[in-house]
Amino acid sequence: MKIVKVSELVSIKRSIESGTAEQLAVVKEIISDIRTSGDEALRTYTEKFDRVVLESFAVSENEINDAYGQVDSEFISIVREAAENIRSFHEKQLRPSWMTTEENGSILGQKITPLDSVGVYVPGGTAAYPSSVLMNVIPAKVAGVKRIVMVSPPDTEGKLPAAVLVAAKEAGVKEIYKVGGAQAIGALAYGTESIVSVDKITGPGNIFVALAKREVFGDVDIDMIAGPSEIAIIADDSARADEVAADLLSQAEHDPRACSVLVTPSNTLAEAVALEVEQQLALLPRKEIAAKSIADFGVIYVTSSLEEAVETVNQLAPEHLEILTDNGIELLGKIRHAGAIFIGRYSSEPVGDYFAGPNHVLPTNGTARFSSPLNVDDFQKKSSVIIYSEKALKDNGKKIAKFARMEGLEAHARAVELRLKNQ
Repeated sequence: MKIVKVSELVSIKRSIESGTAEQLAVVKEIISDIRTSGDEALRTYTEKFDRVVLESFAVSENEINDAYGQVDSEFISIVREAAENIRSFHEKQLRPSWMTTEENGSILGQKITPLDSVGVYVPGGTAAYPSSVLMNVIPAKVAGVKRIVMVSPPDTEGKLPAAVLVAAKEAGVKEIYKVGGAQAIGALAYGTESIVSVDKITGPGNIFVALAKREVFGDVDIDMIAGPSEIAIIADDSARADEVAADLLSQAEHDPRACSVLVTPSNTLAEAVALEVEQQLALLPRKEIAAKSIADFGVIYVTSSLEEAVETVNQLAPEHLEILTDNGIELLGKIRHAGAIFIGRYSSEPVGDYFAGPNHVLPTNGTARFSSPLNVDDFQKKSSVIIYSEKALKDNGKKIAKFARMEGLEAHARAVELRLKNQ
């Protein structure tokens, strides 16, 4: 793992997933086919990309029951406890509609309404991600969304991972379809004979899923275009090198383009962590992925002070930030940009990934400068409520009309003046 002085700081941010012209062309064609041919196109692309022919895309109750028989009771218990932690955290984010009465008798307010329907994409491939199910579905349920649809690519036998189905059932999903890729995003956005369209799509996926979400945005809402995972750690001499290295590798094993950064004022810790990373890396089952990530996007920055370390992290605006210092809580107020902040040696990043309760769907690639973790607000919309009184219109009507004419909108002005005249 490279050790550099912060004065030699280079950008480690990767570009937002924009894809190649060829990839974008493929995505556009797939979505167009789904819009025009519905299930027929969905079957064609499922056979082409997932190498399976499906009679029905919907997951049956029998498949869900079978899934419970394929996982042990301890896992089910863990999923239920994690789900309750996530639910409890997100319930605290709920905000009520409100109304206020002004002195002139007008009533102004805000009405909060849950979205009617949401589609959740759960990636497939080399691993199963039941945690993604919980993190996307539960905030939507807490927000009051009535219809939640889950899609995920099937294996060559036409099945979804048992752990994913169990998590979906525990989270309360009633519609699950065995479709993946850009074709699944197209189906959620525009509908087919089997899948009724939704109003918003959330959840991570590969470059084709990311491009498809970007393509359908505007016809439906999306959560974000997320890049590969990333972690930054601020640590001093009080931190254990083996624990810091383990946490860096916890993100490196996600993806060859995942980013792992240690920022420390301690040369001693920097050298010890670099050695630990190499030793632990050799023992990882996903060592080829992690090694590529560490080689390309893993770095240790040595700063002149802890204050400089904090400012460096604020420049990076990481998805995950760990603070492993003496009295780490004292640094919290100085952190301006981070998706999730983990303080203390017992707050290892995987605690947040699976169990603590806060959402693990986080802004990546520096977008924590202006965006937030997935939350209940993402599954609700707000309507302004205006009940203007007669007195308020008398007091303010001429001002409103003048403002309208300043913008050249005569009909606006007359709409107000007519009411003043008719009083």
